[in-house]
Amino acid sequence: MLKFGFKIKTRGGMVVDNLLVSARDRAEAEQKIMQIYHHCEILDCHEAQQPLKEDSQGLNLESAIALISREADPDAPSVN
Repeated sequence: MLKFGFKIKTRGGMVVDNLLVSARDRAEAEQKIMQIYHHCEILDCHEAQQPLKEDSQGLNLESAIALISREADPDAPSVN
């Protein structure tokens, strides 16, 4: 699933920005927006950036638990 960001104008004229919708493709995302906001005008649509994978920054569940454990135990050696 991809995430799409929308900027729309409602039928009342109000501009709504930063609407995020998960969908398989842009057409499905637009369809979901039209179901929620009847008679709206889509001003902008873009594919939202996917979050970084945990391993790309060297942060994962095990390293987070180890970090918390070291903070709880002041005698534990630090890893740098």
